[in-house]
Amino acid sequence: MSLVSSNISKKYFNKTVLNSVSFNIEPGNIYAMLGPNGSGKTTWMKIASCLTKPSAGEISLNGKSIGQDTKKEIAYMPTEPYFYDWMTVKDTKKYYMDFFDDFDESIFAELLEKMELTENLKCKNLSSGMTAKLKIALALSRKVKVYLLDEPLNGIDLIARDTVMNTIISCLSEDVALVVSSHLVEELEAFANKAVFIKNGDLLDICDIETLRMEQGKSLADRYRELMN
Repeated sequence: MSLVSSNISKKYFNKTVLNSVSFNIEPGNIYAMLGPNGSGKTTWMKIASCLTKPSAGEISLNGKSIGQDTKKEIAYMPTEPYFYDWMTVKDTKKYYMDFFDDFDESIFAELLEKMELTENLKCKNLSSGMTAKLKIALALSRKVKVYLLDEPLNGIDLIARDTVMNTIISCLSEDVALVVSSHLVEELEAFANKAVFIKNGDLLDICDIETLRMEQGKSLADRYRELMN
């Protein structure tokens, strides 16, 4: 399984959001997609999950262009809340079960327990951190090859972030890939093994984090500062 981004560009009117971005996502890896707000991270994820079309270029999964046939292999967790006010946590489960044949109800139950959530909670009463945990649980309850999590730690307090990331990693296997976009560089350094740096729609670098530490003596935060300043 390989998710290949080939010269992806996206323009909205006269604004270039992505500029000929090319890189590969390989199984068995956790990618930190890093860059300031507005850098193009969310746009790339939406293109990869077939929610919007590129202006140029192509993303393919196992050599097949992204489209209806690949949707069942890619799970995307957006930053935006997408629940109706009348929904309970149980309703969101039913919603996912209706839309995705690969949704595993037993995995969802386990994740809810780890996230300290219950099915009777009303979505409109959830805090931002609880909403973030619910979105993560829903996305990870699908059995797919690629997980795209857009700013999953937003709203989650500092103490809970490690627990949440450990929970995310515990759901992964060697034949899947995880891409996590974030501006919380230090928090991802302990969990990711690859990093993708994007700024103003341009791909600045993609690197192996351990190689960065061992051969260059730099942390992920050090490299981020070099590229973004």
